[in-house]
Amino acid sequence: MNINDYFSSNGNTIHFSRQQGSCFAKEIAGDFNPIHDESNKRFCVPGDLLFSVALSKLGLNQQMNVVFSGMVGDGVQLNIPNSDAPQLDIVDDKQKTYLSIERSGAHSDNAQLIKNLTLAYVQFSGQTFPHLLVPLMQQHEVMINPERPLVIYESMSIEMERLDVEDIRLATDSTSLDVDGKRGNAHLKFKLISNGETVGTGSKRLVLSGLRGYEQDKIDELCAAYAQWKDNYQAA
Repeated sequence: MNINDYFSSNGNTIHFSRQQGSCFAKEIAGDFNPIHDESNKRFCVPGDLLFSVALSKLGLNQQMNVVFSGMVGDGVQLNIPNSDAPQLDIVDDKQKTYLSIERSGAHSDNAQLIKNLTLAYVQFSGQTFPHLLVPLMQQHEVMINPERPLVIYESMSIEMERLDVEDIRLATDSTSLDVDGKRGNAHLKFKLISNGETVGTGSKRLVLSGLRGYEQDKIDELCAAYAQWKDNYQAA
């Protein structure tokens, strides 16, 4: 993965085209959510793409907490701060915040480590639906609205024990879902492994809205539709 293929930049300002965002979602993350389709009126850039570009520009710290607060459309100009501050925001020219980062601990600009880490993470993240969320919904006997599925990528965090590695793979550690009425908070925890040794941990948090009683046939239809979106893209 060459992250530079998936955004355009001018100094500290970056932006994404629909093609760049859609290709990243499908070809790198394996995410076939139609909201990332080039032709979708509600198109938005994958949050994992914005995170990946931010990491490539800012480097990696041992402890990082990332909060997503806005959906990025095509062509939106974003400013990447040229700063080593422990807290920073990625904003547009109207000062609207799209991504907030808190970071601490040792720092690394090792391009190979950052590339391998982001690739491992976004491929894990892209498999959230159906592989991780559907078993959780089934376990708690709830599901998202199959007509208007709404899952919001709220935040993610990484804590590295060491940064003197390059080879990184990601393994799911645990998953959980806290249900409060029609709202649910999903927590997906993972381990970062290098040469068989756990060198870090992390988690991804999602908000599920419009929850209702679980219906297996409706979930089967939604999963089948998702698989069809993938097949249609690959056939094209």
